[in-house]
Amino acid sequence: MEMPAEIMDREACYRALQSHDARFDGRVFVGVTSTGIYCRPICPARPPKFENCRFFASAAGAQEAGFRPCLRCRPEIAPELAFWRGSSNTVSRALKLIAEGALDESDAGVEALAERLGVGGRQLRRLFNQHLGASPIAVAQTRRVLFAKQLIHDTQLPMTEVALSAGFGSVRRFNETFAKMFGRPPSALRRKQGPTDSAREGVTLRLSYRPPYDWPGMLEALKQRAAKRLERIEEGIWHRQIELDGQRGTVSVAHLAERSAVAVTIRFPEVRALPAIVARVKRVFDLGADIVTIDTHLARDPKLAPLIAKRPGLRAPGDWDRDLPPANLDSAAPAAWRPWHAYAEQHLRLASHAA
Repeated sequence: MEMPAEIMDREACYRALQSHDARFDGRVFVGVTSTGIYCRPICPARPPKFENCRFFASAAGAQEAGFRPCLRCRPEIAPELAFWRGSSNTVSRALKLIAEGALDESDAGVEALAERLGVGGRQLRRLFNQHLGASPIAVAQTRRVLFAKQLIHDTQLPMTEVALSAGFGSVRRFNETFAKMFGRPPSALRRKQGPTDSAREGVTLRLSYRPPYDWPGMLEALKQRAAKRLERIEEGIWHRQIELDGQRGTVSVAHLAERSAVAVTIRFPEVRALPAIVARVKRVFDLGADIVTIDTHLARDPKLAPLIAKRPGLRAPGDWDRDLPPANLDSAAPAAWRPWHAYAEQHLRLASHAA
């Protein structure tokens, strides 16, 4: 088995850790050899000694190296890396499938996932190690553990439903994984006890992004979409009716500007669908965008520069059902589409409406 790949520029990563630089949040995870814990670079704890740090490009890389998630900075709520930036398109597509449960307790495993992507299993493993420093199985397991940890912290779902929601095939497997990683049962990680939640009645999760975020611009873009019969916006909150595998529910998204996050409330009868619903919300609201890099790139165009200065953090909404480029772009040549084109179109569209 290949060892998890570490980030080579350790000095730069350590400076980010010392300064709690939010620009590195989600890009770098710090494994501390003296504690066996891995953290986000913004962790409020006192930075460890340089010689005790190992730096990884993903939470899965740190976890595969034997580190466990920090209970203080909570790696499970770090903003996700914008995988289009410098990553293999195959890896990006694989991550979308994994987020929707492609490797959850599956006997078919990596070979079946690779076949869906049109590559060999060995090639897929090589690409994952190159871009994320971890294997596809490790990425899937880390996703399950961190999603379960977030549900434990942020909801009152029964542990059975937490296990099912996170893609564990059984409660026994769920308990064993947490006991091995944290040295305690999952229930010991729950901060407080309150009325029991249910997925049908609604659970609320916080999803982070990298600021800035033009929330009014996003809502304006969503208002213009064709799915108005399924979507509505009331008092700055987006609501949508959803249907998955013949079952119906709702999802609502509100902005938490002070936390650089959105609050997502999901009401759905099948708890196993929660990861897929969360993945779609992230796609619709473009939560993984490296918006500073995008804006910097677009601002080189003299026509776009004043628009970006006026609306920093404007993002391009995604499609709920499919991961497609915006409809007004050339759909006959999807291979030529690049994400920043969508952001440029969004700035120009809103500017024309305001004129």
